Amino acid sequence: MQELGNASSEMAFFHLLVRCGSLSATARELGLTTPAVSRRLALLEQRLGVQLLNRTTRRNSLTPEGEEYLVQARRILADIEDVEHNLRRSMAEPLGLLRVNATLGFGRSHIAPVISRFCKTYPQVQIQFHLSVTPPPLTDDAFDVCIRFGEPPDARVIARKVAANRRLLCAAPAYLERHGTPRVPADLARHQCISIHHGQDAYGIWRLSAGRRTESVKVAETMVTNDGDIAVAWALDGHGILMRAEWDIDKYLRSGRLRQVLEQYSTPPADIYAVYPSRHQKARRVTAFVDFLCAELGQATPKARASPRHRR
Repeated sequence: MQELGNASSEMAFFHLLVRCGSLSATARELGLTTPAVSRRLALLEQRLGVQLLNRTTRRNSLTPEGEEYLVQARRILADIEDVEHNLRRSMAEPLGLLRVNATLGFGRSHIAPVISRFCKTYPQVQIQFHLSVTPPPLTDDAFDVCIRFGEPPDARVIARKVAANRRLLCAAPAYLERHGTPRVPADLARHQCISIHHGQDAYGIWRLSAGRRTESVKVAETMVTNDGDIAVAWALDGHGILMRAEWDIDKYLRSGRLRQVLEQYSTPPADIYAVYPSRHQKARRVTAFVDFLCAELGQATPKARASPRHRR
């Protein structure tokens, strides 16, 4: 690598020498003495094993080898300049391929529309958007940005909080009219519950907190799926109580089709994070997308309801 750097430096030196037309003019341009420029040229010729300039008392002229070296040097220097220009441009203007991963329901409902708007704003970025039931391993190099629920424990990645998110317990009014409304977490054990299984979650265990006290309840999983949209549809049909991200049920809570229960209790945090490898922290296509995502979802965050507190 050092030899390549020296070679490009010598090419730039020779190009300047030819442009200036004399050793003395080149010396003035570089802030060196004329003998120093002469020695540098001699070392270059020695390294290449050819004479590049015909030196006379009146003027210097290119040898055939010097002409060939100058042509190639100009081409290589132009290529280097183009590469540097493109790199600077990529830092200023997002461009290139961006690979994004998100979970099925949230990705389809919330991330896909954001990506559509992002591509209209930054048309030089090409998007590959993949949905999966569970997030890919953080060591997997298949994606540039992954949208995850909860901050990952891996310190080797950058996790930027995109938006706040709560998991809420809810059920259709018709279900609550038939089976009653739970008042404390222990009541859940006698209710029909709809569960979503994915990742490493403890199946059938729901944890609810009030202040410093946390209760773990073993619920009866009468209906189970790995798809959040299906689980919400079952809850809307009155099949039982569901724990689901506020982002996915907010419109049904506002319309009254679902009713929140045990709202005085909180569930484990499920804030939304954009996760990407630390090597991408200066990649403009990545940082621009994460900035855009934060701005878009931050504005769309469901209206916060009353802070959970234990009823006395």
